[in-house]
Amino acid sequence: MASKKNQNSFPSEVEDFFSKPGGRSLLIKGRAGTGKTTFALQLLEEITSPDRGFYLTTRVSDEAIYNQFPWLKDTEMRNRIIDSGRVLLESLIPAEGEDEVDEPVLSPDEEFRIQSARSFLDSIGDDEEGPPTVVDRTHLSDLLANCRMPEVERIYDRVDMCLPDKPLFVIDSVEGITHKYNIEPEELIFAIQKDLVEHSNTNLVLVLEKAEAPDLEYLVDGVLSLERRDFEGRRVRNIHLGKLRATEIRQPDYLLTLQYGRFKCFEPFPGDWDTRTPWEVIPDSDNKYSTGIPDLDTLLDGGFRKGSYNVIEIGENVSDVEADLILRSIWLNFVSQNRGIVAVLTGGVHPDSIREDCIRFIEPSFFDENVRIADYFQSTSNKEYVMALNREKKEAYQVWKENMAKLRGDGTKPIMDYTGFDTLEYLRGDTIAIKDLLNAVAKTKNSNDLGIGVVKPGLKLTQEIMNMADSYLKIVDIHKCPCIFGTKPKTPIHAISVNREKGFPFVSLNPIV
Repeated sequence: MASKKNQNSFPSEVEDFFSKPGGRSLLIKGRAGTGKTTFALQLLEEITSPDRGFYLTTRVSDEAIYNQFPWLKDTEMRNRIIDSGRVLLESLIPAEGEDEVDEPVLSPDEEFRIQSARSFLDSIGDDEEGPPTVVDRTHLSDLLANCRMPEVERIYDRVDMCLPDKPLFVIDSVEGITHKYNIEPEELIFAIQKDLVEHSNTNLVLVLEKAEAPDLEYLVDGVLSLERRDFEGRRVRNIHLGKLRATEIRQPDYLLTLQYGRFKCFEPFPGDWDTRTPWEVIPDSDNKYSTGIPDLDTLLDGGFRKGSYNVIEIGENVSDVEADLILRSIWLNFVSQNRGIVAVLTGGVHPDSIREDCIRFIEPSFFDENVRIADYFQSTSNKEYVMALNREKKEAYQVWKENMAKLRGDGTKPIMDYTGFDTLEYLRGDTIAIKDLLNAVAKTKNSNDLGIGVVKPGLKLTQEIMNMADSYLKIVDIHKCPCIFGTKPKTPIHAISVNREKGFPFVSLNPIV
């Protein structure tokens, strides 16, 4: 099991915000369809206990919520929604022709015991004042002077029942209440902020139906926005932390997904995994080589086709650690099946560092026997996996030919031709590099070999490479989260994360939906 992760339900700052002493209020804004309700429901599920969390919806019925979020049916969340939605409103606003149901009347003995318990709780503690035991209704009284608002009154009643424990109440949405009773949102938020949050130890989440509300933000302790935008013709979602009072915002924006109706954000990738989990081979399909990542195999309809040339473009802001999540898996899965790799590495990557990284997960002998890395700056090498090619052309070709023959074995073993095109363009120039590429692609497609080309920003031959590729993938960094998507074939964006079950170096892809 992985000991670290870069995927959480919520940004860590939000969890820190609600863990502070006293009540906190959080305003959630965003356009329709950005995930505000999903965020609010899941927050209720994960940061408070069932008896202290309530969800009041003014926008949809209970059954509509269950249809949209099936996961609610299988948890105690159903009771919270029923209590705060249909049952709450039906008990307060009876159907036409029915009598309104009065609140249960307590006996004198029950009243005495409750008051005694509250008095005891008020008295304990040293010199510090204990948590409140009775809800403050000062500003509620002002609101009710014009008309009765049963939903708001019941919120206060629920809080009163939870004290001195800290409850969490979600109101979805603010406008649903204020439009119904013809009051201004500022009036409602000001009243419950003062009564419930500041004076009654309550955490409060307020969902807005609009994307902007500058006139309301100063009233609350925290503001976040859910946003959706296009990225190269694909959907990207993110959460923006506008303010979180008394909480350090380490990162203002996080990538998120709503896959399966669940809210999940992605923390910055840690990049300091220290593990030696043995690599487990991902089997190939009949005519495809597995990428070593089952989710990526699915995107490519089974993996890399045998005899194909496949290109991976690394974005400008993508670190080597992030790119290696994909590239390492491809290498490990291929070489651990006793297949050869002949490689021209991208600029700045040393053969020894590749070996040290790989042998954490496979036996060193697998690497040494099956990998050959071209080094055009050395004339000799005592390392079996390094081909020193700084020689006369004829001699360098002979070294290359001998090493290829050794990797082929009996002549039937496939080889991965791995090329960092920045190095190739630097060494050969763009015109000759294109000719080399054409030859490499032709040879690969007339065999069962596998071609992998790595492209970095600024190369002159990028378009030619794209045109010749059987598949073309891009690795980008979005809000410090590595992501991958295909332009050939065209796929949605997927966040790259370490597989939670197997741990590092195994990788999962999470679709941004």
